[in-house]
Amino acid sequence: MTVTEDTRTRTAGMRTRTTGARTRTADARTRRAIPGARASGARAAGSDSRTTVTAGGVAVAAEGPVSAGRAAQELALKRGEFDLAVHLGLISAEEPPGGRPRIRREEIDRLRATEGFPETLRAKVRTAGTAQGAELLGISPGRFTGLARIGCVSPVAFYLNRYRAVVWLYLVDELVAFAAREPELLTGRSPAGMRAMLEAGSDRRARNWRSRRTDRLLSRTEDPWVRAAVQASALDPVQLAEVVDDPYERAYLARMRPDPAFGRPGSISGREAMGQLMLADDPDEILWCRVNLGAALDRAREARPAPHPGRDPGPGPATERSRAAVLTAGSGGARPSAGRWLLNRIGLGRRRSRDR
Repeated sequence: MTVTEDTRTRTAGMRTRTTGARTRTADARTRRAIPGARASGARAAGSDSRTTVTAGGVAVAAEGPVSAGRAAQELALKRGEFDLAVHLGLISAEEPPGGRPRIRREEIDRLRATEGFPETLRAKVRTAGTAQGAELLGISPGRFTGLARIGCVSPVAFYLNRYRAVVWLYLVDELVAFAAREPELLTGRSPAGMRAMLEAGSDRRARNWRSRRTDRLLSRTEDPWVRAAVQASALDPVQLAEVVDDPYERAYLARMRPDPAFGRPGSISGREAMGQLMLADDPDEILWCRVNLGAALDRAREARPAPHPGRDPGPGPATERSRAAVLTAGSGGARPSAGRWLLNRIGLGRRRSRDR
């Protein structure tokens, strides 16, 4: 009697498991039968390459922008190579203010369809340090460093090694082009002008990198305040305050400022070292940055004023009265001469007045 009851219990359990399996199978068939169900499941699992849109009452899957990490993976690039390709304009990216860049599916498909992919794309972002660059050009590392210090070759990126020393990187394509264009600088005695610059301690690597970075950032935006923020990013807070009197304008420029650089270090000392590298440090470079910022700021103010608490900026350009106020700032109400106006615009006129 007991054996028979145990047998019936096991049989009932088997029937229950069979019923559960049939239910799961039915659920799977239902999901397959409902359009867009699998797309929704993929999104829940973390996919960001597809969105569901409705066309004529039917849900269809449509490709949307993908994250930078996903795009780098699909383009067979390391993250540093991908960042450099975006910086150089080889990859078109959508860069929302304050957000990370995203790449449209059409752009990824275009790059993957190019002849020789992915090697052709990798070759355009291939970089070399000092030792590799010297070996590529067939010269000593010391001579290569000298050529870089006087500006014959300009770095395109950098990183900080474990000793927080700056390691400059150069595009291989540009080094090859330089060797073909200036072969006489690679052999024999260095020209007298080159020796004089090196003996005077000239080193234009950081300045050339900053100038190159600024040009690329300006080419990627038409917004006047973003362009002014790019110019402002090369000035320290003291220099910036002398050019931009309004604290709300300085705050707006800080909000619009581009990301610092590639490969942000995690340590505080590393961030400080990288932050110093972003700032102009030569007197004529600082003056040039101040002049460019003053001109960019005038154009930004004409396009729209910076946000102020309790003030509606409005979509239109600045009024003639506000432009006249800019022209007469620091001159006692009278229109200054061209030279005095320029000094006032870059903050040097006010500094000289205080010095007196």
